[in-house]
Amino acid sequence: MRFLKKLILFTLLVLLAAAAAVCGRLLFQGYEIYQQVTGEVPLTQKVEEIRSNPHYTTLDELPQIYKDAVIAAEDSRFYKHGGFDVISTARAVFTNLREGELAEGGSTITQQLAKNMYFTQEKKFLRKVAELFVAFDLERDYTKDEILELYLNTIYFGSGYYCVYDAAEGYFGKEPSQMTDYESTLLAGIPNAPSVYSLTNSPELASQRQKTVLKYMVEQDYITKERAEEILSEGEVQQVGTTP
Repeated sequence: MRFLKKLILFTLLVLLAAAAAVCGRLLFQGYEIYQQVTGEVPLTQKVEEIRSNPHYTTLDELPQIYKDAVIAAEDSRFYKHGGFDVISTARAVFTNLREGELAEGGSTITQQLAKNMYFTQEKKFLRKVAELFVAFDLERDYTKDEILELYLNTIYFGSGYYCVYDAAEGYFGKEPSQMTDYESTLLAGIPNAPSVYSLTNSPELASQRQKTVLKYMVEQDYITKERAEEILSEGEVQQVGTTP
């Protein structure tokens, strides 16, 4: 029995050492990718390229409810974490294991911005590691509001719209600052799966996603349940969902 216990302990130690070695190698390789991409185009240059877009929209030009909706739907702990959210990641892993599929992602807004700036949408682990190093740089060099602003100017909204200005103009025929509460919460849900929730292709699915966004906003005390119901009612009298 004593020998068996020692054998089990030794086996566990070997497995842990092997896992640590694999993780260390992956971190090193991810860091090399990070160094390569940021060496070719420094982070500050990437940021300036985004800000030079004629349609670049500042946070001040966006409805507060739109910003709240994005935070509620995409990264509820955005203002609390440092670029990587252990709690959200653990929750996503648990949910995916329970569902038996990739039902939920754990990337923060900062990580998504890093991906938009340097990497493809392909889900490769080494890319995720490299993305994390960029996210840490963003958190170190820019404020949370600056990161959120850059994110909203780089995300894809479906139908060929790659920033919030183009999406508001394309879907609603107006500038972002003119969006109603209904339009704001509708638009906030699209980047989760732009090919699925595009208002041009799937207005019904976009409306379903909007209800989820509003549910998150109620749960996180951005709005009341009554206000959420009012917003949905307001949408019934608006001709939203097609390009003007």
